[in-house]
Amino acid sequence: MKRFFCVLLVLLALPAVRVNAGRVVTDSLRSEILGAQVKFNVYLPSGFEQSDRTYPVVYLLHGLYGTYANWVDQLRMKGVADEFIASGEAVPMVIIMPNAGHPDARNVQNGYFNMPGWNYEDFFFKEFLPWVETKYRITGDKGHRAIMGLSMGGGGSTVYAQRHPDMFSSCYAMSAWLDNKMNEVGRNQKVGDKLYIVCQSVCEHSALDFLDNADEATIDKLRTVAWFIDCGDDDKLLELNEDFHRKMKAAKIKCEFRVRDGGHVQEYWHTALRMALPFASRNFDR
Repeated sequence: MKRFFCVLLVLLALPAVRVNAGRVVTDSLRSEILGAQVKFNVYLPSGFEQSDRTYPVVYLLHGLYGTYANWVDQLRMKGVADEFIASGEAVPMVIIMPNAGHPDARNVQNGYFNMPGWNYEDFFFKEFLPWVETKYRITGDKGHRAIMGLSMGGGGSTVYAQRHPDMFSSCYAMSAWLDNKMNEVGRNQKVGDKLYIVCQSVCEHSALDFLDNADEATIDKLRTVAWFIDCGDDDKLLELNEDFHRKMKAAKIKCEFRVRDGGHVQEYWHTALRMALPFASRNFDR
């Protein structure tokens, strides 16, 4: 008993272990291009407020029927970021989670591309990115900027990195919706509703067609991006992801590809994030 109390006293005398945790803030930007107020979440690493340094950035894109809040509320990204930054497996970084949709996809516009009444790609690159990178002390160059996302956001991040390879050091696509020609999503949707429009936009911005039509100069630029494709073996989009990887390999563009156990579900994307943040970190300029 005496020994027990001695050990207890030693433990009580030890300083409390403090986990360095970042915080998530919700912000918004008035877009003249979209004619709307666009909300987004921002993960700020521990020490951000006390520092005057600039930080690398990850843009984290949500899926169809989702919003900017999903990454924090359902996919628990803050805990993942805190853990990997604290362990040193990821460098301190700012993570931006923009909004590009709504659960009511039939009546509210979704999507990351320019389409009738919704020029989101113009908004992202001309308004959003410059504004947030100034406000949140982001380094703001290719070597310190990464993009990733799930499903519709996985396809959006892939196409953004294809069309703007000078802006991103890496792209991590989770269960990516890369094309819509052979996809059940949207096949029987009512022509003209918002879901039909976003499905058409994915077809028109096919990441597979992009590779088929790319000239050698474009292929060379794609080789400057670090690519990672991650899709579950029970995912309805697996065939598209396999096709994309085959085309990347044929073009001699280095692209990591993982097929893991799982489907098109939240737990899969949570575990994917645990690989994605260290991947982005490894590919930032030091």
